[in-house]
Amino acid sequence: MKFKSKLFAAFLFAGLATAATAAETTAGNTSAEKEVAAKLHELYPSTQINDVHATAIGGIYEVVMGKNIGYTNREGKYFMFGHIFDMSTQQDVTQQRIDALNVIDFTQLPLKDAIKTVRGNGSRKVAIFSDPDCPYCRKLEQELPKLNNVTIYTFLMPLDGLHPEASQKAKAIWCSGNKSQALDGYMLHDKSPDMTKTCDNPIDRNVQLGQKLNINGTPTLISADGRVLPGMAGADQLEKFIAKEQK
Repeated sequence: MKFKSKLFAAFLFAGLATAATAAETTAGNTSAEKEVAAKLHELYPSTQINDVHATAIGGIYEVVMGKNIGYTNREGKYFMFGHIFDMSTQQDVTQQRIDALNVIDFTQLPLKDAIKTVRGNGSRKVAIFSDPDCPYCRKLEQELPKLNNVTIYTFLMPLDGLHPEASQKAKAIWCSGNKSQALDGYMLHDKSPDMTKTCDNPIDRNVQLGQKLNINGTPTLISADGRVLPGMAGADQLEKFIAKEQK
């Protein structure tokens, strides 16, 4: 048994080093893919198995679990978590698939629940999920003024477990007379918003939206074409992220 395990592992790692691309199916799953999916559901009933596709590596199947990807053999006995590279094109095939799974429909975002900031002609668009007390969100805010011709939609999404006062501050920023100015004032200049102001606000909805979109940390950016960029990014990286949708 140990020999068979080692043999399969050796085969799998060798396969990962070869040129490989995830096989696309245009008419639904093949009978083999359906068979593997059924086997996985039987073996791992508590695991979320969304889809199964054959890869270009013989006998290896891509398994989509939520927004994560793993690889298994036809019997579903062995699992591999890692990235497949197409060495002929030097492309990370797994990352391409993950990016595709994580795409968010920008047109479905409730932009009325975001703080809108327009720079230049505002022709380009990006959404940001941000926590007022997140230090990396503050660093990101320092980079945003370096961008031009962009409309920024900031969804205030306080992470109360990490920043107990963030929710109250987010609501105060939203209830300010000039939301964008209040956001910049606090994030860039540490100017606290008027905490006595109250109003109907979308902060709780934004938290729920973040959970629905599997946004687990701040800052998280979403491009107009649905790509997701988690974490702090400098102006150059932000420019490339936003400009990519224009290609």
